[in-house]
Amino acid sequence: MREIVLDTETTGLDPLEGHRIVEIGGVELNGHMPTGRTYHQYINPERDMPTEAFQVHGLGNDFLADKPVFKQIGQEFLDFVGDAKLVIHNAAFDMKFLNAELKWMGLPTLPNAQAVDTLAIARSKFPGAQNSLDALCRRFGIDNSARTKHGALLDSEILAEVYLELVGGRQPDFSLSVVSNTGPKVEAGDWTPPPRPRPLRDRMTPDEQAAFEGFVSKLGDDALWKRFSS
Repeated sequence: MREIVLDTETTGLDPLEGHRIVEIGGVELNGHMPTGRTYHQYINPERDMPTEAFQVHGLGNDFLADKPVFKQIGQEFLDFVGDAKLVIHNAAFDMKFLNAELKWMGLPTLPNAQAVDTLAIARSKFPGAQNSLDALCRRFGIDNSARTKHGALLDSEILAEVYLELVGGRQPDFSLSVVSNTGPKVEAGDWTPPPRPRPLRDRMTPDEQAAFEGFVSKLGDDALWKRFSS
């Protein structure tokens, strides 16, 4: 299954108020494993970058002036995405901007059903907890120290790690098979643990052992404790 973990950066919060996309970053997964293939593009928004947006993204008007406008890269972006699932944190926001840009170009828009919202997944798994990207990195022990500014490619790379943790970790088939060091792979259902080379030491104190034996003595001869300890 092909998926694109995606992030966008914008000049503001609403394309209907004239805000535009200034950066797209994407990381390709296949079967929940990174392929090493990425997509990254800075975009000239054809408008001034507001001061507050510059402070968040670190992308100024001078830097974006010579970058392509969206209509020059829209088809290339769609070709990269294809029919892959789009894994996005707060998907409604990014899909709103992407589809506005595509509609203005006269290109097909992306169905909302094509998006997987990691924010919704996180909220269902950790209700009431903070579920921002930074908070999830702290929860899963993912290094996001390079995230001093919001950048689409870096954020999509970090989100890919978070997503894999949300759906069960970086080895989705770990529980399905066991690899032996001395033989072929065996199915988990056929594997049983070998006996311990030495028994675990008894951690009960003498007082605890006496109290336990006194309790068991009152249970009668048919007590399970007596049958299995004999």
